[in-house]
Amino acid sequence: MKRIELKLKQASAVLGVPPKDLQNLVQFKVLRPRFRDNLYWFDANLLLQAKIAFYLRDALGTSSAMLSRFTAAMAECLKAGVTTRSQFVSLRSRPATGNDPIEVKIPLRSLAKDLDDQLLLASNYRDLPRGRKRPGWKREMLESMRSAASDLPDDLSEAQIMKTIRQYRAERRKLPEISVAIPKEKTA
Repeated sequence: MKRIELKLKQASAVLGVPPKDLQNLVQFKVLRPRFRDNLYWFDANLLLQAKIAFYLRDALGTSSAMLSRFTAAMAECLKAGVTTRSQFVSLRSRPATGNDPIEVKIPLRSLAKDLDDQLLLASNYRDLPRGRKRPGWKREMLESMRSAASDLPDDLSEAQIMKTIRQYRAERRKLPEISVAIPKEKTA
């Protein structure tokens, strides 16, 4: 992987996630980027860990504590020399009650390849300075809102808008469906 350091907003653009989601992973100590000059800095290894954390979160909907433990285990594996040439990496967790272990397979090679493809475009992501935004940002935002509003019907009420927003948020909150594939037994 390339040697690269990105700020939080740039890293979120490379990963294709909102900056707030990446910031939440940092605040809940799922990821531990370097903190220098009052900013968080992400290198390529940490971006891969973030990619894995988002993959696990989307696939399993795990809590922050479990996500932090899985990501820490993955970070140790990456430090120990597990290369991104491996097709899959399996994480196993044994419940405290002594039951059978839980195994999660992470497609490490494909996640690393996606990240490498996105890192090629990293130079295109400009990070805005803190404080005042660039000149004309309000005008651009109002123009985009006006163009979006022109697509809406004239007789749309506020109650209908709120209903649509609630439906969208409810749909987004649904947990991912988990299915189990059981191989068919061979008969003689």
